[in-house]
Amino acid sequence: MKISVRVSLLATAALAVAAPLSARQANPANLLPQDANVPVQKEVQKEAAKAKPQSVAEAFSQEIVQEIPSITQPWSLTNVKTLVSVIEGIGAEGLDPADYNLPELRAAIALGTSEQLDELASQTFAWLVEDLRDGRTPMESRKQWFVFDPDADRYPTSTLMTQALESGDLQGALAGIMPEHPDYALLKAELAKTPAAKGKHRKMIRANMDRWRWLARDLGSQYLMTNVPEFQLRLTVNDNIVRTYKTVVGKPGRTATPQLAESVEGVIFNPTWTVPQSIVKGEGLGARVLNNPTWARNAGYKATKGENGWVSVVQQPGPTNSLGLMKLDMPNRHAIFLHDTPARGLFANDNRALSHGCIRTERATELAITLAILQGGLSPEEGVNLIKGGEYTKVGFQKTMPVYITYFTMAKDIEGKLSTFPDIYDRDAPVLASFDAPRMPNRSRVTGEQVIPIEDDLQT
Repeated sequence: MKISVRVSLLATAALAVAAPLSARQANPANLLPQDANVPVQKEVQKEAAKAKPQSVAEAFSQEIVQEIPSITQPWSLTNVKTLVSVIEGIGAEGLDPADYNLPELRAAIALGTSEQLDELASQTFAWLVEDLRDGRTPMESRKQWFVFDPDADRYPTSTLMTQALESGDLQGALAGIMPEHPDYALLKAELAKTPAAKGKHRKMIRANMDRWRWLARDLGSQYLMTNVPEFQLRLTVNDNIVRTYKTVVGKPGRTATPQLAESVEGVIFNPTWTVPQSIVKGEGLGARVLNNPTWARNAGYKATKGENGWVSVVQQPGPTNSLGLMKLDMPNRHAIFLHDTPARGLFANDNRALSHGCIRTERATELAITLAILQGGLSPEEGVNLIKGGEYTKVGFQKTMPVYITYFTMAKDIEGKLSTFPDIYDRDAPVLASFDAPRMPNRSRVTGEQVIPIEDDLQT
């Protein structure tokens, strides 16, 4: 077995992130707000305080419906007129002015200040905040979306409204909650230059702008992000892409890769693979391993049969292991993780929706050693030696690293150009339909969809 690692590249990557990480990445719940003055839901605080690391998505494994207190505040006519102006220009952000009470606001202004005007203006401003901060797409239209967005806690609506009314800078207050990722700005620029006649193209831009709003505004200074339909993974530092890797993702249907925001806790070199019972028993692997020890040894399988007849099979580390030579340790209830594969020829395919849901990663050993350097304190030589040693080894991270599994069908590609990608899981249609329908409030913080744990990730 030959292992090739470009040490110079790894050293360069390490230097690129030599600056201290921000405090938000110091604990496993790295998407939580760290400002003590920002109200955070008690459920999240309890989960983040646990000794065992847990992701934000897991902390919100049950659907949570927010209690919406009264947010009505007094509005001057000047501020209401400014609000009207903001709504008239909201199309630049991919939203529809018709969703935000324009005729009612204009009529109310003509009648002068009143409690009714305060209520109407406060409600309308709150809708703008919700859509620009959290996304306009209702939760039921975000298929297989399991990401908890903490921005409602980081940027409370009532606080934003108070600041906006005191300063009179409503536009500035709203700009401070919009996505700060440069890809959002790229989509916004594309929308600005796309004529109304190209309605289909404009809809795709708007839908993918909204997908950025579903995520936390601040993704962290250092993270992994994979765009499933693009079949690419990026290692990103301070919004700069340090390295990209081709991926193989889940097949359409039950094994489609969900959208997640999780925390990587470490790298496992030379992982073992516990074979699921659907294969051990359902496909007869257990009996084959027990009855053919020579074949089993060559394939790396070890079987154990209990007194009750239960057979468990574990594939040992090695070049034939279905997880390859590394996996990222990112515990989550979906059993999704990034890993190597012995079937590396699959990366030459254009359509790489071929796995059982997990994400197979090109040049996975390079990625593993890079992360072990950046987050685990290893040297390049130590990482190479761990792989060559062939033994199961877990290298824990000093600080967890966010990993985002996203689904953008229009985004900047790895060449830096705005591109479109096939909608391999048919997730665009419900988002587009929601934009054509009347606006609906988003009171759920997480999806109520079924979690489908991934049982296996056999090589194709």
